[in-house]
Amino acid sequence: MIEASVMTAAKPHLPDAQTVTSVTHWTDKLFSFRVTRPRTLRFRSGEFVMIGLMGENDRPLLRAYSIASPSWDDELEFYSIKVPDGPLTSRLQHIGVGDEIILRPKPVGTLVHDALLPGKRLWFLATGTGIAPFASLMREPDTYEKYDQVIMMHTCREVAELEYGRQLVDALTDDPLIGQMAAGKLIYYPTTTREASPLMGRITDNLTSGKVFADLGLPTMDPAFDRAMVCGSLAFNVDVKAVLEGFGLREGANSEPLEYVVEKAFVGDGI
Repeated sequence: MIEASVMTAAKPHLPDAQTVTSVTHWTDKLFSFRVTRPRTLRFRSGEFVMIGLMGENDRPLLRAYSIASPSWDDELEFYSIKVPDGPLTSRLQHIGVGDEIILRPKPVGTLVHDALLPGKRLWFLATGTGIAPFASLMREPDTYEKYDQVIMMHTCREVAELEYGRQLVDALTDDPLIGQMAAGKLIYYPTTTREASPLMGRITDNLTSGKVFADLGLPTMDPAFDRAMVCGSLAFNVDVKAVLEGFGLREGANSEPLEYVVEKAFVGDGI
């Protein structure tokens, strides 16, 4: 892990631009970065915005990225995959402190509390960089005010790919705002699918087999009590939707809150 940071940032010069304040490379394929936050930007934890760089012919190259920082943070954090030949990330992965990125301050998204009916348990289900919106929600006080238990299931191929989430969860213990609220409520369940680790298996398999419920001492999902948010590849989303609906949960939206929601603007391979 390589990290760079700066205490103050230069004033952006490009339209809709924000300045990079820190960059952390977690693996050769994953990195996170923080940028200045527009004073006028208001968003709900779990939403995404369009960010990017100037492309050819001075035209912006933009992609949807979930905001990984909570709504109360003074800066904005993003978590990204590196794609060597990706139109955006092939360049974005080389940003450094003081550089500028384009940020369109129009947050939207379905992974918000308003899109779910009240419940007792909230499941965050993510693969890879799909943990980004949950990095925001795990640091949101409203999450712990609304639910008795919050379960973060995160699956990656290798152990190193879980490090971003692991460090975030560990840091919550000493967080002056969230620490006491998350204590006893937040449950972290990281698994790998290729490299051996204490917990193995795909999220879908661990749900359908009942392994995660047995491991955590929790009852099987019940639409009367359980709510879920899903963020991953298109294939992952489709598979998890089928599992959740098998438990009786129904997909909701901002306009019609129900038992689970899926992020449809996830940034994955090819960006």
